[in-house]
Amino acid sequence: MEKLSDRDKKHLWHPLTQHKTHSEMLAISKAKGVLLFDEEGKEYIDGISSWYTCMYGHCHPYILEKVGNQMQQLDQVVFSGFTHEPAVKLSEELIKILPANQEKLFFSDNGSTATEIGIKMALQYHFNRGEKRNVLLAFEEGFHGDTFGAMSVSGLSVYNGPFEDFFIEVDRIPVPTQDNIEPLLAELESKLKNNTIAGFIYEPLVQGAAAMKIHDADGLDRVLALLKNHGVLTVADEVMTGFGKTGKHFASDYLETKPDIICLSKALTAGLVPMGLTTCTQEVYQAFYSDDITKGLFHGHTYTANPLACTAALAAVELLQTEEIQENIQNIIQWHKAFDAEIKDHPKVAQTRQLGVIYALDLDIQMERYGNLRDKLFKHFMDEGVFLRPLGNTIYILAPYVISEIQMNKIYHTIKSALEIV
Repeated sequence: MEKLSDRDKKHLWHPLTQHKTHSEMLAISKAKGVLLFDEEGKEYIDGISSWYTCMYGHCHPYILEKVGNQMQQLDQVVFSGFTHEPAVKLSEELIKILPANQEKLFFSDNGSTATEIGIKMALQYHFNRGEKRNVLLAFEEGFHGDTFGAMSVSGLSVYNGPFEDFFIEVDRIPVPTQDNIEPLLAELESKLKNNTIAGFIYEPLVQGAAAMKIHDADGLDRVLALLKNHGVLTVADEVMTGFGKTGKHFASDYLETKPDIICLSKALTAGLVPMGLTTCTQEVYQAFYSDDITKGLFHGHTYTANPLACTAALAAVELLQTEEIQENIQNIIQWHKAFDAEIKDHPKVAQTRQLGVIYALDLDIQMERYGNLRDKLFKHFMDEGVFLRPLGNTIYILAPYVISEIQMNKIYHTIKSALEIV
């Protein structure tokens, strides 16, 4: 029988892949809990929760049961002019755990569309109020997705090169640090005099695609407060950070100044099915509430608020709040701290950082983001049965909340052994 990985080559085009230099794809046949299994039967610990989605483990029985039951009742219905119990119930349960200023929810299909909608909300909010504000503010090295608006506000050129001539207007600022906060605020004051900035989109506290770079909460709070004083809408991209990864339900929970708009996806549905969500305050929503039909947010996706996705999200929100998952999160935080104490002074480690269950270390070596040495590291991890996906010279861990201490120790051991081959 022809191998799945060989059949793959005939027709499939994979994301973030140059197929001429990386033609081999590993065929995964099943997944359960923290483990992935390839077509040969080898198992791998999923050390990054399959791009930060399967935070409660793969194929969680509680989520499968809930979604299975929902499939017998209602699979899909248009969400324009209709509603259904899973969407309504999810809105009720999410509002309970979201930052207190959030009131309205707008569904989409993934993280990129969630941020796309957040951008459109910020721009149209001012347009509807008769203000001409057409500039967006974003952090250097931010990443917000691959659709055009999301690309425009992203600062990682490796993804954007061919498209930059088509972007909306974006002004970039560095992330706040204790050293730069005063000049940064002064720079912002100068930018705000033009009154053209509609919104500020940011990854709160952790820039995921920029290699899990962590910035200062106090500094971010001061930036957000200044922007709000000038009528700039703040858009928190919590696609990666949301649902417990930082140790709190949302990274925005660490901040005094709450965002006007929040973008969510990934762990929202626990990795079972795709869904995106953009939430906002009543004030933002009110700018679209009008007798004039053209002031509505005319954005829609075919699978908006899919009942199965809403049911998966409901089950995930329930699991997040269980005593077991909250204890597991605290366990992982402590395990990371112990590992950090052991590894941070290693001669090949330049820097380490942690927030919640997110742990990252930078190797003291120059590496391309998708170069040969990065590929060597990736192969080493996979040979050892651990799925970690280095971002250049950064190795990071973002494992499911259900991981055991034995499994986590295997991840740590594999990272330590990798330091001997670079």
